[in-house]
Amino acid sequence: MERQPLVQIDEREVEWTAVRAQGAGGQNVNKVSSAVHLRFDIAASSLPSEVKERLLALRDSRLTQEGVLVLKAQQFRTQEANRLDALRRLQEVVDAAAVVPKARRATKPTYSSRMRRLESKTQRSGVKALRGRVRDGG
Repeated sequence: MERQPLVQIDEREVEWTAVRAQGAGGQNVNKVSSAVHLRFDIAASSLPSEVKERLLALRDSRLTQEGVLVLKAQQFRTQEANRLDALRRLQEVVDAAAVVPKARRATKPTYSSRMRRLESKTQRSGVKALRGRVRDGG
């Protein structure tokens, strides 16, 4: 069952380029431009501004310095199937950015966890203290 996208992407904002696929495929791969490059300019898109900000903040190698997301799809043998695959992957990236990250709240360690930590440190220092050179008693 296909789930509903969180943010709808306008396909007119996507730029397509047909390229030759890499890897095995025999004669077909050398003749047919079945792979596609999808280019999506995040800043110029109609996405909500907070989604744009989260997308541009991604540390993703597919994101250019100009804020263009580039996806290459070459899994399938037909250009149309690769186009659909690239669009699906773009939708996944945008949906992931549409989810508002949960705010982190600083918490203090409990009294018992602090005591356990100090106890283990004391025990460990005792073990290390016994590693010293054995002295002659007389």
